[in-house]
Amino acid sequence: MPTSLPPQGPSLWLDRHHGIDTDPWRDGLEADVVVVGAGLSGLATALAVAEQGQSVIVLEARYVGAVSTGNTTGKVSLLQGSQLSSLDRSLPRELLDAYLAANRAGQDWIRRFADAEGVRLEFRDAVTYASTDEGAPTIEAELDTASSLGLDVTALSALELPIDIAAAVSLGGQFQLDAVELLAALTRAVRRNGGIVIEGVRALDVDSGGPCVVPTDRGEVRGDRVVLATGMPFLKRGAQFATIQAHRSYALAYRWEQPELGGMYLSVDEPSRSIRDWTRPDGRYLIVGGNDHRVGTGQPTTARVEDLAGWTTATFGGLTETHSWSAQDYRVSDGLPHFGPISPGEDRVFVATGYNKWGMANGAAAGISLAAQFAGTSPDWATALRGRVPTSSAIRTTLAAGATVASDLAKGWVGAELSSLPEDGPAEGEGVVVRDGVKPVAVCRVDGVVSRTSAVCPHLGGIVAWNDVERSWDCPLHGSRFTATGDVLEGPSVTGLAS
Repeated sequence: MPTSLPPQGPSLWLDRHHGIDTDPWRDGLEADVVVVGAGLSGLATALAVAEQGQSVIVLEARYVGAVSTGNTTGKVSLLQGSQLSSLDRSLPRELLDAYLAANRAGQDWIRRFADAEGVRLEFRDAVTYASTDEGAPTIEAELDTASSLGLDVTALSALELPIDIAAAVSLGGQFQLDAVELLAALTRAVRRNGGIVIEGVRALDVDSGGPCVVPTDRGEVRGDRVVLATGMPFLKRGAQFATIQAHRSYALAYRWEQPELGGMYLSVDEPSRSIRDWTRPDGRYLIVGGNDHRVGTGQPTTARVEDLAGWTTATFGGLTETHSWSAQDYRVSDGLPHFGPISPGEDRVFVATGYNKWGMANGAAAGISLAAQFAGTSPDWATALRGRVPTSSAIRTTLAAGATVASDLAKGWVGAELSSLPEDGPAEGEGVVVRDGVKPVAVCRVDGVVSRTSAVCPHLGGIVAWNDVERSWDCPLHGSRFTATGDVLEGPSVTGLAS
């Protein structure tokens, strides 16, 4: 059946910011540092580098905030669901200390920058809760771990929300923001410090000679160093794709006529629920997110959005929905972010990735860490994170992820071989992968137009799956996503699906 949901539109943040002033393309660009990606990680790195007196160019394939940062829920917190207790079970304590120190440094950096640039922050308690008895031990573990790390957390027995809980933990003094307002201010600051930010330029490769050469779809850019702040790095030589999984989750915004909430809420139950409110000049909104899944799996995706909307109505009553969007995040096998050389011994190409859904503080920490490394210094937490040795748990997780990728690859090719195209083609809003001779072909119908492209992802040969709520082709292997006509949206692939 065709979906009854409209295609997803811009996030609550992106719909207010109709273009951010950037720089035009010109031939012969070169700088000390070339940053690929104009999300929080890329722009924070660019600003930190520019403030050191180095020249910097930021290249963005689409527009500022187009991917993860522009679609975040915008919470900046040291209490991160069950993240701390989860890391405590698998990592040496010194790495957990380093992770918290990195997030504290990133959070403080955002606060100082926002104060200086007039970016509005709303301070809230961060609350992690369980609405089931099965989730209560997770809350207790998070409370114990956070307390042992010196965080001033407290246990709660009830929430201001109309949700019955089994347990909850709260941390005061955290904050939330409009993510794209932050990016706009960062872009202005980068340019004010002599940096260049260019939209609509897709980097295709990096030759890490001296200097590095970055071929793009507009021409070459040169730099002594290159930072890939693109979510999943698009270069294969670092093999980050082997340790990272791409996940997608959904968010809805509603008109909210109730009193302002005092907390930012996240459940540990499955499916998880993220809840907060935000006030704009045109009124207050309730933001509800959740229903995470690996990219390219768990279809139909419309069912996930319908479930989220149904839960919201059942919990809060009838509200007027105003926005529906989704976001992509990247999970690393050991649960820790990676901001450092793309591979051991590399001193010219760097990456910033793997934030496990907590990209705000971690993204700012990436900028701090990388700029310090370029200057020949490094905070203790950055040195610890950069020099970590894979744990046995991380190795097992990596092997399991590799097996999943191999299984998805095989299932995609077999599924294409067994599928056939309906006589009248796919219905409106639907897509199907079929065999055309020896090649898998992706066929979809959007706005009455039938499009046919190769179903083979150019990155590593995965077979794409139709995402009906976003009208896109998504690869389950490493999270590359393409429009209905095969153009690249996001992920490690730098070229579209072949026609």
